[in-house]
Amino acid sequence: MLKKLGIDLGTTNILVFVPGKGIVLNEPSVVAVSEDNKILAIGAEAKTMIGRTPESIIAYRPMKDGVIADYRVTEAMLRYYIDKALGKWNIFKPDVLISVPAGVTSTERRAVVEAAIKAGAKNAYVVKEPILAAIGAGIPIQEAAGHMIVDIGGGTTDVAVISLGGIVSSTSVKVAGNKMDTAIIDYVKKNYNLVIGDKTAEDIKINIGSAIPLEEEATMSVKGRDFVLGLPRTIEIKTNEIVRAISKELREMVKAVKEVLQETPPELSSDIIDLGIIMTGGSSQLRNFPELMFRRTGVKAVLAEEAYFCVAKGTGVALQHLDTYKKSIIAKR
Repeated sequence: MLKKLGIDLGTTNILVFVPGKGIVLNEPSVVAVSEDNKILAIGAEAKTMIGRTPESIIAYRPMKDGVIADYRVTEAMLRYYIDKALGKWNIFKPDVLISVPAGVTSTERRAVVEAAIKAGAKNAYVVKEPILAAIGAGIPIQEAAGHMIVDIGGGTTDVAVISLGGIVSSTSVKVAGNKMDTAIIDYVKKNYNLVIGDKTAEDIKINIGSAIPLEEEATMSVKGRDFVLGLPRTIEIKTNEIVRAISKELREMVKAVKEVLQETPPELSSDIIDLGIIMTGGSSQLRNFPELMFRRTGVKAVLAEEAYFCVAKGTGVALQHLDTYKKSIIAKR
């Protein structure tokens, strides 16, 4: 009864993959903590508390930009998800494979491994996110061909060129979905004197957001608190306003892609022109994002199937074929 688990340890969401069963858990990486440091709620239950708690309770994310910001809370969160995925009668310690951003330092990587071991894993393996995203997107990474993967999550944008099962050139920038939400909050506050929360900003981005201006705009009514009067108020907001609001963040993500393209050996560059850029991760699902990539880089970009689940599916495949992917796997204990 050797149990294996793949964990996509994201800044905004944690996905748990069990080989043979698929993705068994998809919950927000949020923890609610009381004043005396007791953990009150984890995951979906804790997310509903964000921005709605009394002073004695704090609901927050222990992962920042894809790495552990609060060790103790992350460990408790991992233990909760491992137990939940395996069921409470499970007595076997599982082998756990966890995703980390491409730009992770050795200290950050060690923190992830130690947190997983303390949370009840028998062995912990760490694999860089772009490799898992590529595996999950069905890219044959063992081939001698250059594949470019752009994984845009909540906290980080990971860009990598992969060939022969390893990363040839990569970068990781701390600009992704969450920064876009913040930009929308700032825009609404500056232009409409209206204060909105993170969840509302995320809803705006998902419902009417786009990476390029549209001729036929969508509109959405947004409720919030008037910054001057302090009273509730509703406004109408349009797609092209959101494009303007997040343009700086989009520019930074495209810049990261261009930097990696500039560092790529010429042989692999020709492969990338033929095969295109593969986009994965939740935030890559922003309307017309592949089109923006194409306009800015001249290379066609495609959104992977089930982009949101690519990293989690990649952990599952890598777990079943640990020997095949051992070149890509780091930090095992």
